[in-house]
Amino acid sequence: MFEAWTLKSDQVEAQEEALRQALRGLSDPQRSAFYKAYNPQIKDPDTYATLNWCFVAGLHNFYLKQWAAGLFDLILMLVGVFMLVVFWPVGVALLVFVTLIELPALFRSQLIVADYNNRLGWEVLKSVNTHPAQPSIEQK
Repeated sequence: MFEAWTLKSDQVEAQEEALRQALRGLSDPQRSAFYKAYNPQIKDPDTYATLNWCFVAGLHNFYLKQWAAGLFDLILMLVGVFMLVVFWPVGVALLVFVTLIELPALFRSQLIVADYNNRLGWEVLKSVNTHPAQPSIEQK
């Protein structure tokens, strides 16, 4: 939720380059297994930004599997909407608060999603290294 304020672009770029270097060291079957597992799971920064732009109850957090942050946004948004009817100044304050929290994430969506995809890449790489791909018929 607050990664928009804490992520550094240099750090994310360095992680991405380190992942590329690690992938270059894999055998062809391992690299194939990596991309077979990785590609269906990667996230798109534009989708994240669109979900954030709509301010629809933290959907962008759910998109990146950040369940606690998504639930927090959802509850805050619902309470804010409810309070608009009951006591509108509190409702407006809550909705403004959610907007202020999430606005930096909107402008840094490329970086946030790149960081998510990097972490995902390292997890998939670790699983590929612990469960090496089966050799193909040509290699036997």
